[in-house]
Amino acid sequence: MIQVLLFAHLREQVGQDELAIPENQMTVAELRTLMVHQYALHIQDVMVAVNEAYAVDTDVIYDGDTVALIPPVSGG
Repeated sequence: MIQVLLFAHLREQVGQDELAIPENQMTVAELRTLMVHQYALHIQDVMVAVNEAYAVDTDVIYDGDTVALIPPVSGG
C-alpha cells in the first residue's frame, strides 16, 4: 500500500488528509493520473515528494512508501 499525504486545497477537495492507494508499485506519473481520474484533482503544478525527497514523473513509488502532494505556496 502507498500512503499519499494531501495538503492545502487538495486536502479540502478530497475531504481527508491522507489516502491509502492499494498498489505495490507505480510511477509518479501514474499516481498523478490516478489522482486526476479518481479524485478529480488538478495537480499539474503540484510538487511530489516520495519519502521526503522531491520526485519526478519517472520515479517509481513502491509499497510502503509515503508520498506527499505539495501544492504551490504563495505568501506575502
